[in-house]
Amino acid sequence: MQTFYHGTHKLFDKFDLSHALEGDGKVKFGFGVYVTSKYESAVHYSASNKSATDHYVYTLEVPDKTDKNHIAFKQQINPSIVAKAEKKLGHTIPTKFTEDGKEFRKYLAKELTGHIDIEGEKAASKFLVSIGVIFICWPYSWKNPALGDNMAVLDESVISITKVEKVNPDKK
Repeated sequence: MQTFYHGTHKLFDKFDLSHALEGDGKVKFGFGVYVTSKYESAVHYSASNKSATDHYVYTLEVPDKTDKNHIAFKQQINPSIVAKAEKKLGHTIPTKFTEDGKEFRKYLAKELTGHIDIEGEKAASKFLVSIGVIFICWPYSWKNPALGDNMAVLDESVISITKVEKVNPDKK
């Protein structure tokens, strides 16, 4: 298991993707629970709702990331993931969509629903989970990827909450 953090102004005891858009309402990196390896980043995101008076950071355990259970932005898709996706779709995926996790996700959304919107994002996430992909990953810092990871966890059932802390974000 690996430790990640989630920042929010809401208090709850389990993750539920039916509430996924209640943060900033965006699906920039895929439809899932957004987590970070940087505690400070989670504190920052806990303050994204400017009218909220309470802020929380959830410490989480999620399964270890493997070559076969994640896709990543700006990285080639693992051939076994591509093979599973092609088998399930019933056709070959053009190479240009397997060279970057973002493009792969968007391709799936378009293939499954005909468009890239929230419904397409949900369909792509559900499809990815069905072939064993539970994370979409991107670096905490694009300039220095060694600083840590951010992830969209596509299957909320793999998340264990180990601690919830009330935090006071810096108003800057």
